[in-house]
Amino acid sequence: MAAAAPLRPPNRRVFLNHLDSYCGRNVGEYLSRCAVGASLESVEEEEEEKDENNSAADVSSRPKEGVYEIVGTLSNSGSPKPSFAEETYAVSSQKELLSHLFECEIIIYNITEDANQIEEATWAATELHMEIEHFTKPKLFILISTIMSWANSKPSDPEDPEIPFTDEDYSRRKSHPSFIDHINAEKLILSLARTNKHKFSTYVVASGHQYGAGEGVFHYFFKMGWLSETPAIPVFGDGNNIIPTIHVLDLAAVLQNIADHRPKSHYILAVDVSMHTLKEIIKCISKNVGPGKIEKVPKENAFLSKELTQMHLDMLLVNLRMEAMFLKDIFNIKWVAQAGLVENIEQIVKEYKKSRGLLPVKICIHGPPGVGKSTIAEELCKHYKLHHIKINDVISETIANLEKVVAPKELDSDSVGEEGEDGEEDEGNNVEAAQELLAEIKESMDQNAGRLDDQYVVKLVKDKLKSMPCRNQGYVLDGFPETYDQAKDLFNPESEDEEEIKGKIPKCNDLIIPEFVISLTASDEYLINRIINLPERIVAETHYTQDRFLQSLKLFRELNTDDTTLLNYFDELEIHPQFIDVAIFEDPENRMIVKKIIKEIGEPRNYRLTDEEKENSERRAAEERLVKEAQERAERKANWEEWNKCLEEVKRQEQELLEFQSIPLRNYLMKNVMPLLMQGINECCKIRPDDPVDFLNQLIVPAILVSSNYFEN
Repeated sequence: MAAAAPLRPPNRRVFLNHLDSYCGRNVGEYLSRCAVGASLESVEEEEEEKDENNSAADVSSRPKEGVYEIVGTLSNSGSPKPSFAEETYAVSSQKELLSHLFECEIIIYNITEDANQIEEATWAATELHMEIEHFTKPKLFILISTIMSWANSKPSDPEDPEIPFTDEDYSRRKSHPSFIDHINAEKLILSLARTNKHKFSTYVVASGHQYGAGEGVFHYFFKMGWLSETPAIPVFGDGNNIIPTIHVLDLAAVLQNIADHRPKSHYILAVDVSMHTLKEIIKCISKNVGPGKIEKVPKENAFLSKELTQMHLDMLLVNLRMEAMFLKDIFNIKWVAQAGLVENIEQIVKEYKKSRGLLPVKICIHGPPGVGKSTIAEELCKHYKLHHIKINDVISETIANLEKVVAPKELDSDSVGEEGEDGEEDEGNNVEAAQELLAEIKESMDQNAGRLDDQYVVKLVKDKLKSMPCRNQGYVLDGFPETYDQAKDLFNPESEDEEEIKGKIPKCNDLIIPEFVISLTASDEYLINRIINLPERIVAETHYTQDRFLQSLKLFRELNTDDTTLLNYFDELEIHPQFIDVAIFEDPENRMIVKKIIKEIGEPRNYRLTDEEKENSERRAAEERLVKEAQERAERKANWEEWNKCLEEVKRQEQELLEFQSIPLRNYLMKNVMPLLMQGINECCKIRPDDPVDFLNQLIVPAILVSSNYFEN
């Protein structure tokens, strides 16, 4: 008979509160991918890999691991169930919640994001502890707290305050005044660990400030840098305070190790080895996401931001040196960012952009003069919040910036801007380089009647595309490059030799190459008619005079009939242009063309509106709708009044016309009919005939007929 298959460890059901929060989402997703006992087995695997005599049969005979089944609650009842979660609970009572907790072997409560969860976490732990006798399986309770419960701790050696706190110092910790409830919850959870540890184990994890995959408390600075709306990122205070941190996935690995190892110490510090100051962290964020500069501002200025809560401010201003001993000595963690945020900033930035869907949209608009490139580019920039790259603007902006750099600077003691030590050391070199480039640009323009040589245009545009705003949000290139060679110089890598050494020859610089190429087409006849029909004010602001336009159109046709055209360049890179014949749409304002391009590109890849921005936008839309409806009602009322006024005038004119037309008939009746009628009535009164009407008829009608014939003649 075949040998019995090794037993598979059972799955473990893990409860985690607020699965839709930053920490809950990342911890839950991480644990859902972990195998039960994996952190224990990996130690053995590393040892076995070193043993050359270890057979493949021994490795294959290991039992297959169980998995963690993630269940929990949501912070927002309207949030969808996360894909990694087996179940989510919308509990209506504590009794119902307790019944769900009884079904789980591991209960994790995170109180680092929502202080309102402290009461629920302590209640859950207390109730479970009271029901130990009814447990069918041992349970593990982990409280994710914060290092803010250490914020006011005094150093163990006053003469050497740089000695870091360790896990063993937890009994001497002093909390920040705003985190008293956190430390009280920690003490309660630790007290529950003293009885019946085999059935109910409790642990407290003091987490450093979390970052990664969304950036947690540091998101404010990442977002400010990504939006590129300020010249510098603020540092509150002097920025010299040391902030303990940990990558959110490393925190999840700590929780995994606790579940596997069940360490003897029930209080565990979860911090990486970095000891960076607030200033160092923000400077690093600014250089890799934002404008590259920081500015020191008073701490009070932080209260002006609506995105920073009091909890955020307290966390950013903490000053602690901490060292996690148990993470080094006991746990087996495959660190994501053990050295901290600054040393792993490139990876952190990638995670940040990916987790929030902040991908640049890079577009190149190609087409003949007068086809509507600039108008369409402006609409695309508005819709996607991109940067409009126009050659003349880039040149003007560069010259202005260079002149600003070379201009003598006055020392200003009140200036809060700061470029850092490296920037200050290179300032002299930067000024010299700026002077040299500015002189070359002006000389080139003087020699070419105001036109800049291609080599300088390509350099300026390339620098613009490499700038942080274009790298963050993206751009729309308006009518440049125009030729194959210009595109090659602009988009090809600068250091091909280095890439060849690595065995990979790139075709383009992925950092700046456009993702979408839109080629607008139209016949010469259509373009000429379009330019002729443009309003005079628009023509006056462009180069669309008759002679210059025809020259530009002729040059465009010549450049795009060769074998090596701009579109050929993109085709070679498999960035196939989308061709749009603008004449088909018969849309002078290009609205239909813009809609077609948007449909091809897809949804924007930037920050969605916040709830407050949505509310303000909806309110403005409602106000505009009410104003529009009021205007329409006023117009309808005015039109109704005007219509009634016109109707009355028509009636009056008709009445006057009728009266005017009735004058001859009235005169005829008074002159010819009325005397006969009066005479007949008098005769009728004298004779008194049996039939007065017949009498009048015989007497008067013949006379009226005679007079009527006379009147007609």
